Amino acid sequence: MPTFAVLESPRRDLSASEQADRYVFLRERFNLGAFLFGPLWMIWRRLWAVLIIYLVVAGSAAFGLLSMGVGWTALVAIYTLIQLLVGLEATNLRRWTRIRRGWRDCGVVISDGLDMAERRFFDARGARRPIANPVAMSVPSPLTGTHMGPSSPDIVGLFPEPGGGR
Repeated sequence: MPTFAVLESPRRDLSASEQADRYVFLRERFNLGAFLFGPLWMIWRRLWAVLIIYLVVAGSAAFGLLSMGVGWTALVAIYTLIQLLVGLEATNLRRWTRIRRGWRDCGVVISDGLDMAERRFFDARGARRPIANPVAMSVPSPLTGTHMGPSSPDIVGLFPEPGGGR
């Protein structure tokens, strides 16, 4: 069953009709575009910090492997594994970038599709909202007139009576 990560925009000045547009649902899945075109996908999604980290890791891996005298087949295999990791973690990379930009992580929703995920999220969000006018609760009065002493025969338990022998 598909899983969606829910993120809330840092903008709070939206009108009532735009409130639902503050939320972004990111589907947790393998991203073929990120796997095939990693750096171009990162530029398209404006994942600048991720792109810099990717270039540093890929460049240092290439430099290290070529300085060790590793062949081109091993180098292609390493790059394929790096691209596979980027494809698998594409949603997490997008989520991490948005959280760095001030978005708030609202949790995860599991459902069959995006429409059902939105419905489940907003239904649960409506159920969690506090009541506008909370009802005042009455404080119970302390019990008067009853006295339970240490030698009361009504208490049965595994502990010895105070002052008794062991």
